[in-house]
Amino acid sequence: MNPLPDTFRLIQSGFHDAFYNMGFDEALLESVAGGKSPPVLRLYGWKPAAVSVGYFQGLDEEVDIDACRVRGIDVIRRITGGGAVFHQAELTYSILLPETHPLAGRGIRDSYGLLCAGIIRGLSRLGLSPEFVPINDILCQGRKVSGNAQTRRQGMLLQHGTVILNLDAELMFSLLKVPPEKLKGHLVQEVKSRVAGLEDCLGRHVPFEEAETALIEGFREGLSLDLYPDAPSAAEEKRALVLAREKFASPEWLYKR
Repeated sequence: MNPLPDTFRLIQSGFHDAFYNMGFDEALLESVAGGKSPPVLRLYGWKPAAVSVGYFQGLDEEVDIDACRVRGIDVIRRITGGGAVFHQAELTYSILLPETHPLAGRGIRDSYGLLCAGIIRGLSRLGLSPEFVPINDILCQGRKVSGNAQTRRQGMLLQHGTVILNLDAELMFSLLKVPPEKLKGHLVQEVKSRVAGLEDCLGRHVPFEEAETALIEGFREGLSLDLYPDAPSAAEEKRALVLAREKFASPEWLYKR
């Protein structure tokens, strides 16, 4: 990793719906790829809650669309791989940089370790003892608190991931397609034994803003970044809205697998 500080834009974009969130990530990817922006670290939340499926998954096989609709929960397909994720009480980050950047490493496995060092440092600032577990998970007290996913396109690396603040396993399993109903209780307990929110680990409420500040400082220190606060340009905002409406909210994209 480059020992000298690297200049990154820091965009704290707040809470948005799933379609804008994914559209904005892709708009930033295009902006950095086109030389209109330096690398970016973005932090955000989801409102309303959402279920996202990985790029290669089948929507109908993974998500109970009717249950999501009744509860007012967004359903979206990511441009990154991995499994279905329930986004509710969490802090999400995305980091966008050229594949030639030292933090892109020698490949995907290498870059996960390099980039997740920022999350490790951030969680440590909260008083936790996190552990990176290849290929892309972070554990605290033996339970997963952060999952991460990555894609490479247009000569760019986009990695985004979650830091769980509080996990509602019962609600999550009411939205995902799971084995017969009689197995749901067992699955809920199994997930609770393997996955946790920061609130479970710390034994107290963790506001979004507290986790956000910790993660910013974690990326700053852990990756030796020179972060400067910034807002999206008018062009990036316009592109994000177009991608949200015409790509990520379209049935063609949602059901493409």
